[in-house]
Amino acid sequence: MLKQSLTLNEFYRLRDAEDYFEFFSIAYDKSLLGAKRFHILKEYSVMIKKGMEHLSSDEGKMLDFLKFSLLKVYGKFKDGYAPSAAEIWNMFEGGKLNGCASCTPQQGNSCGC
Repeated sequence: MLKQSLTLNEFYRLRDAEDYFEFFSIAYDKSLLGAKRFHILKEYSVMIKKGMEHLSSDEGKMLDFLKFSLLKVYGKFKDGYAPSAAEIWNMFEGGKLNGCASCTPQQGNSCGC
C-alpha cells in the first residue's frame, strides 16, 4: 500500500517523467528514462486509460494501480523492450496500415484520409 500522504490530485499535477517516479518513490535509471521517456509515458498512458475505467472510486486502489502500471511499463523498457515506430504511432489497425500513412505514390500521397 502507498503512503497515506499521496493523493490523486497530486498525481494529476505531475508533468515530467521523473515526477511520476519520484511521486511513487520508484528508483529509476536516469539515462534509460532520458532516452525512452516518450515511449515510457505513452505506454503508461495507454495502460492507465484502459485500467482506470474498471476501478472503483477508492483512491488508495487507484494509486496502487497507477504505481503498479508505472513499474510494469518501466520494467518492460528496462528489460530491453523497444517498440517499433508503427506501434508508437498506432499506424496499424487490424494488421493494415491506416490513416494518411497508407497513401500511396499512385494516389499522389493524397487519398483524402
